[in-house]
Amino acid sequence: MTMTAITIVRTGCPMPWIETFRKAAVATLAAVLMLLIAAGPAHAASRIKDIVDFEGVRDNMLVGFGLVVGLSNTGDTLKTGGFTKQSLQAMLNRLGVKPTDTGLDSKNVAAVMVTASLPPFARQGSRMDVTVSALGDSKSLLGGTLLVTPLLGADGEVYAVAQGQLAVGGFQAGGQAETVTKGVPTSGRIASGAIVERELGFEMANKARVKLTLRNPDFTTARRISQAINAFLGTAAAGASDPTTIHLEVPESYRNNVVNLLTDIEQLRVEPDQLARVVIDEHSGTIVMGENVRISTVAIAQGSLTIRITEAAQVSQPGPFAEVGTTTTVQRTDIQVDEGADKRLTVLPSGVSIQELVNGLNALGIGPRDMITILQAIKTAGALQAEIEVM
Repeated sequence: MTMTAITIVRTGCPMPWIETFRKAAVATLAAVLMLLIAAGPAHAASRIKDIVDFEGVRDNMLVGFGLVVGLSNTGDTLKTGGFTKQSLQAMLNRLGVKPTDTGLDSKNVAAVMVTASLPPFARQGSRMDVTVSALGDSKSLLGGTLLVTPLLGADGEVYAVAQGQLAVGGFQAGGQAETVTKGVPTSGRIASGAIVERELGFEMANKARVKLTLRNPDFTTARRISQAINAFLGTAAAGASDPTTIHLEVPESYRNNVVNLLTDIEQLRVEPDQLARVVIDEHSGTIVMGENVRISTVAIAQGSLTIRITEAAQVSQPGPFAEVGTTTTVQRTDIQVDEGADKRLTVLPSGVSIQELVNGLNALGIGPRDMITILQAIKTAGALQAEIEVM
């Protein structure tokens, strides 16, 4: 068997295909880095459609009064519920039935309020969900059926009609000595239970100007949205008139086609700005702090005087075979005083972040309740560079 020796000679100049491969790899790496840099801020940004409302695209509240029938002896008491009895009599009269006062003694009827939200651009014949809530002393709406109920808008006009079987999530069961209630049995929903009868007149396609409204008003956010829209359109079409409103002139390329304009704009990403705010719920002890909350240099000490008194009665009796002595009860009192000597004074430097603030307060053994008081005291001292909102 013949062996062939192969010798590789390395010269000073690389081979042409190696140099081409190296250049392609460098170009690919640079493109990936640019892609990551461009995509980095997008993780902290939000779409315009998530932070603004477009003019005319809104819900409308509807309300109506109706009757629910078919209850299992859990409806209103007709003797004491005057409006339920009157409504039942009026409904039966419209159907050609003339009931007497003595004949209306049913516990299977309940007066209810029906509410719904009319979606934007809802067309005649489309359906929507409704919520039904008991108005009288009904115990449960489980198994009930809502009769035809007109739903009115703020102008008094009928925009939808609701009817259907209720879906109730809660229930109530009990006996002579105990009653168990789960959820809210006096409220229910009817999926697709209302039919739209009247449309709201609003034409968007031919508008020459569109108004955008920020859900969280802010000067910086409004300006950033305007700049993003103008950069996308290549013209100064958008401008903020106040922290809430942005006016957008429809460009010539989108004339008579505002839907396409809004579709393109709502996908643009903008990083919203926000006020430095601390939200406090004193009822539950919840504290929520924004990202921009900062603390100036301040010293914090938290401690309280705790006195614990324990009464322990002990029995004293004479020894065995003693000729004199009686058994008696002797009071023993144990008093413990905690002056908070283990609490320390903590100094927070200027410009600390939320994490540093929380870590510093937790180091003092401070709970949420005491932390609320401390934050309010820091704000009073002028060291908390944020707005405190108490719910």
